[in-house]
Amino acid sequence: MTVLAATAEDQGQAGRCPWCGSDPFYVDYHDREWGRPIRDPRALWEMLVLESFQAGLSWITILRKREGFRAAFQGFDPTVIASWGEAEIARLLLDPGIIRHRGKIESTIRAARAWAEVEAAEGFSAWIWSFTGGQPLQNRPLAILDVPAQTEVSVALSKALKKRGFNYCGPTVAYAFMQAAGLVNDHLASCPAGDACAAAQEAPPLPLAKPIPARI
Repeated sequence: MTVLAATAEDQGQAGRCPWCGSDPFYVDYHDREWGRPIRDPRALWEMLVLESFQAGLSWITILRKREGFRAAFQGFDPTVIASWGEAEIARLLLDPGIIRHRGKIESTIRAARAWAEVEAAEGFSAWIWSFTGGQPLQNRPLAILDVPAQTEVSVALSKALKKRGFNYCGPTVAYAFMQAAGLVNDHLASCPAGDACAAAQEAPPLPLAKPIPARI
């Protein structure tokens, strides 16, 4: 997620990170999900894929389509998606519930295969979390302008992901993934949600949308 500056009036609850504004949908995501540590390997992969689709778009656009993505991508099960080919790509390109970008769809299929290789070799979650030493980095910036777009860790993660076969995961996307998945706690020091993230070792599992059958 690209963090943008906002006015004090946009903050709503005292101390809340201003980037979520006053939109109830975005505020709920900020309060309940953003920055909570994700350790489930499938859920981590889902977040990485969603962040890759965000490249060039706003994060709230992706969030509003998240259930559509989950349905179209069969619950974001990489063991299923790894076997997909042109027929599934053609189906997804006709699905208005997602971002219909051929390059990103093809990248997701390649990413599913890359996930399987990492998972078999060392565990995808363990590998991802190794970049932060296994624990969330507690930044807790004082102001929104103190939140970086990328860091040395996200640069290293981006390079490693690309080497493993992932795409659309530059340093900025990698850092947005780290923020969303709780590898780094970038809630403002004044933000109550940041305290909850700091105390959490693992985010509660989110319900998955039921997979829909592929269209013929």
